[in-house]
Amino acid sequence: MVCEIADAVSAISAAPDSKACSRLFVKAIAAFTINMFACGEVDLAALERSVFFAIAWPEAFRKLYFDSGLMRRDPILAALRQRHAPFTWSDLRREGRLTIAGSKALQVAAEHGWTEGLAVPIPRGDQRFGLVTLAGPRRALEADERSRLTMLAYCFYQRMRNLVPKHGFAFPPLGLTKREIDVLRLIARGATDRGVARKLGISPSTAHEHLENAKRKLNVSTRAEAIAIAVSLAIVVP
Repeated sequence: MVCEIADAVSAISAAPDSKACSRLFVKAIAAFTINMFACGEVDLAALERSVFFAIAWPEAFRKLYFDSGLMRRDPILAALRQRHAPFTWSDLRREGRLTIAGSKALQVAAEHGWTEGLAVPIPRGDQRFGLVTLAGPRRALEADERSRLTMLAYCFYQRMRNLVPKHGFAFPPLGLTKREIDVLRLIARGATDRGVARKLGISPSTAHEHLENAKRKLNVSTRAEAIAIAVSLAIVVP
């Protein structure tokens, strides 16, 4: 198993694009009876600013999670306020820290067949975290399983963070359009509205409008804040 994990880490680290990286990760975690995962960046100060690099959820659960407000009741995200090291669903249950809403959220997951999970946070300063969540139809994870899955999750997160600016996110981050992302990336390189307009073949007023729309979606008031948030979420490469 150790050699298999090392081989998987090596392959994930060298994946040429996001889809290939996800396929390799799916194959690696399947050995642990894990069949669901999500990977991205979480901003606890503004959950609407969270983004997904990759997500392997059935469409019905994805719709439920985002459309019903389940994200705001997610016990994994709530636990990040106190926990910065990997933890399992069993840890949360055993310690009795689940709220009523959190318990119901895990029950919803169980109804979809996921009875145990592992969260691997990567602190990124302030209230921002890289995060890989894993789940499957199984009992509690053994210590060695947790360690190996954590290693795979760290590797997957780092590779995906490097790949998504070029190859795309699981779905458009924060509802940003491709044009808004293009504008943010040019502004991050020092372009003015006129410079953005020349590069994209649009008018300066349209370039400015795209930037203002992006700022609104990022929940910021200045260009500098917009770029800082976009960099932290891997929308813009520094």
